Amino acid sequence: MNKLLAIVDSVRSRFSRPSTATEKVTLFGTFEGVFLPTLLTILGAVMYLRTGWVVGNAGLIGALVVITLANIITIATGLSISSVATNIRVGAGGSFSIISQSLGLEVGGSVNVPLYLAQAISVAFYIFAFAEGWQVVFPSHLQALVLFATFAVISIISFVSVGLAARARYLILFLVAFSLFSILLGATERFGHPGAVYTPQLWGSFIGGDFWAVFAVFFPAATGILAGVSLSGTLKDPRRSIPLGTMAAVLISFAIYMILAYWLSLVATPEELITNLTIMVDKAAWGWAVLAGLLAATFSAALNSMVSAPRVLQAMAEHEVVPFSRILARKTESGEPRVAMLLTIGIGIATLLFGLSGAGLNQIAPLMTMFFLITYAVLNGVVLLEQSLGLTSFRPLLRIPRLVPLIGLVGSLVAMFLINPLFSLAALITIFLLYEALQLQQLTAPWSDVRSGMFVTVAEWAAKKVLAMPSGQDRAWKPSLLAPVDSSEALRRSYRFLTAITRPNGSVHIVVVYGANQREQVEGLKAYEETFGKDNIFARVALVESRDLSHTLQTTMAVSSSSFFRPNTLFLTVNDQEEAEKLQYLADKAKENRIGLILYVDNSKTLLGHEQTINVWIREQSPDWEIGLRLTNLDLALLLAYQLARNWQGHINLITVVGDENDRAQAETFLNQLIDLGRMPRGTSSIVAAGPVQDFIPRAPQADLNIFGLQHKVDVEQIHAWTQMVNSTCIFVRDSGNESALV
Repeated sequence: MNKLLAIVDSVRSRFSRPSTATEKVTLFGTFEGVFLPTLLTILGAVMYLRTGWVVGNAGLIGALVVITLANIITIATGLSISSVATNIRVGAGGSFSIISQSLGLEVGGSVNVPLYLAQAISVAFYIFAFAEGWQVVFPSHLQALVLFATFAVISIISFVSVGLAARARYLILFLVAFSLFSILLGATERFGHPGAVYTPQLWGSFIGGDFWAVFAVFFPAATGILAGVSLSGTLKDPRRSIPLGTMAAVLISFAIYMILAYWLSLVATPEELITNLTIMVDKAAWGWAVLAGLLAATFSAALNSMVSAPRVLQAMAEHEVVPFSRILARKTESGEPRVAMLLTIGIGIATLLFGLSGAGLNQIAPLMTMFFLITYAVLNGVVLLEQSLGLTSFRPLLRIPRLVPLIGLVGSLVAMFLINPLFSLAALITIFLLYEALQLQQLTAPWSDVRSGMFVTVAEWAAKKVLAMPSGQDRAWKPSLLAPVDSSEALRRSYRFLTAITRPNGSVHIVVVYGANQREQVEGLKAYEETFGKDNIFARVALVESRDLSHTLQTTMAVSSSSFFRPNTLFLTVNDQEEAEKLQYLADKAKENRIGLILYVDNSKTLLGHEQTINVWIREQSPDWEIGLRLTNLDLALLLAYQLARNWQGHINLITVVGDENDRAQAETFLNQLIDLGRMPRGTSSIVAAGPVQDFIPRAPQADLNIFGLQHKVDVEQIHAWTQMVNSTCIFVRDSGNESALV
């Protein structure tokens, strides 16, 4: 008991001791930090226990195709990772860092949570393989005892430090290399005896499953390329070590697998290869050397996964991507993610129990395969996107053709759905749901990503396409307002109206004009970008120091007229002190730049009332009541009325007053056709009166907003007179010529 208490106190003191200046994070070079973990993870369970099974099921050519396809995806992904690693500073978490720095924390997290689970599950996968080899030597040992004893040893080594795991790899490398030498020597001795060489079966009968089922079992051999990448936080120079170490390990392992497939097809029959999973032990010069290599390689692969998986989790936790991030992000002074390690150990135990329940190695392998393929697809997609955008920020030291990430992306996605379409779809849906959940958290990254550049590039491409088309944007019209203001109060007063006519797809360009040394007084108006954004309206606020609002707006309209995303309507508020000359000047400049005009006259008593009823006053059309594709200064009024009625869920009255009673019938037909051809909301009313307009106004339906057409000459007195007569807030509008309510 005393000894047990001493051990507990020792462990507790290890976690609770104060940090010292002498503790340093262990950093590794290319060979130790990337090449060794990557190579030893690839040359693991599948090489010793499933390569023969693959050859027996698929035949020599089939096996070579399986190995080649898997390695094409792996090589393409390795090159993509290498390219992007030479362009950015790869931080902790490997693929998480790469994806997050390109596509944001949301994408990085949604992809790497499944990757972390795959790496945690792979610990159990490799331990099952270790147990298979162990029971060849000690067949009487219980499988469960071997599994959990091995898992305990791996957990302890990983828990102590990554440095201890790295030192253990040298012994493992020697044992694996010696086992391969024994296999090669066994082949040499065997070929020296007549009749010892079998004629290879070129194409197999796929007894253990179809081609893609065999591919799924083999593919975990190609997932080791992330073993070194995931340890990026422990590397001295990730930019140099990741490309060199990863690609060297991938190419060497590819050659070894191809040679082994050929050797196995010569030394055993397909039946032997399928039924005897330890065929290499029987056919090598020294079977014990192969067993030692098998145990060492599977132990190493499990150890590498146990070391790398918690570091991915800890990196995500540092950026609050996963639940309980504050706890999972903890690490010791020497850089060990102990809390993340404990969670990984828990997942490993659960996976071992799942495997013992009857789901063996071949059932766990496809599950791992799917998670890794998703990650490979996204990593290749990141590079393909960066290359396609043509951004100056993407200038990797290792440049690869665009075909390489395209092959990796398409190959990963095709392989996913051929292996298991339902699980692939479920996995993609899971990633999408994770992405949506992470978006709601509004994560803040310490770096910028390419998402904004991606959308800007798409917009530029669209702009080029639009400019190459015939002119005319009638059908694509949507409200894009240019709204000058001089104070927060003015913007607040018209805010509800602005949102009502721009939602859901419109935009507002606010120009705040301030005097000398007054910027601080209007700085708070920048917050309206976010305020409009919450109402799903794109808004931009520009603060401009100027003495003259009119000339500032003139310049703004002139400059914006040549831009693609330009405002199409000038929104001006009219108060009692408004100067007619200034309004006329701005109205003329708006016309010159083909920009529509809205003069907003606020009724201080009624404001916007119940926000229900809109009256659109249409001037008499006599003697021509025909409707064409173009209406005379009426298109913008109808479009604005439609926007308001849609957002207010209100009612529109189209009103016209004729001077002659004989024109009433034509006017009613005109309005009804206008409602029909203009596709106005159901319930829109047409009202026709005869006589002077002023006489009809008291009898007109009471409205929350009245819309009038604006003549070429801006008469401020008349505008205020009309506003007083209808006793409501009014807008006076003039078309730009780019709108059409009938298209």
